[in-house]
Parts: sequence; C-alpha cells; structure tokens
Amino acid sequence: MQIQINTDHNIDGREALSAHIREVVEHAMAHEAAHITRVQVHLQDENGPKSGPNAMRCGMQARLERHQPLDVTCDAESMHQAIAGAADKLRHLVEQTLGRERDERRRRTDPPLVEPGAPVKP
Repeated sequence: MQIQINTDHNIDGREALSAHIREVVEHAMAHEAAHITRVQVHLQDENGPKSGPNAMRCGMQARLERHQPLDVTCDAESMHQAIAGAADKLRHLVEQTLGRERDERRRRTDPPLVEPGAPVKP
C-alpha cells in the first residue's frame, strides 16, 4: 500500500508529520491493506494564519482493487485530530465496501463457471 501526502502552503510538511500520518494510516488500514493500492492524504489549514474552529481539514482517498476511489474528509481543531478522524472514517468505509462485496459473493446462487475444455459432470 502506497501512501501519498499532499499539503497546502499553510501546512509545514515536516518529516515528523509525515511519519505520524503513515503510522496512523497503516494502523487504520492494516486489516484490509492487501486490497488497497494507494491512500492519498490531503492536509489543509482552512483559515491560514488566522485561528478558528475546525480550521484543520484532512481528506483521504483510498484506491481499492476493482473499485472506484473512496473519499472522506474530517475537520477538527488540530491536524492530529483531523488525521485520526479521517483515518477512522476511511477504515469504516473500506470495511463496509469490501464487506458488502464479500457478502454478495457468499449469497450468489449461480453455478460456478466451468473452464472451456474442462469435462462437464452430469
């Protein structure tokens, strides 16, 4: 699973912040990491140098095998809260999406496909 981090010009993209993001995302996505090709993280300070409520925004997008990208956002007082909130939302969305697919496969009643040229049993 590849993790890309993008920030606006108001966010200092230090190594410590990048390491924190990678740790949070890897922990949140660990259960379904085999199905995720890439997670993009977008960080924004909505108010720039001014302060205000819920000024920090973290958006995350997960790219799954055979699925459209899944997007979530979280606004919070601090960047760490926004990152944790977005990671939690994304984990739930990925689990829900893949769980729905697994349930659908289990409920299928059509016969399994037979390979061409394979003998058919009566």
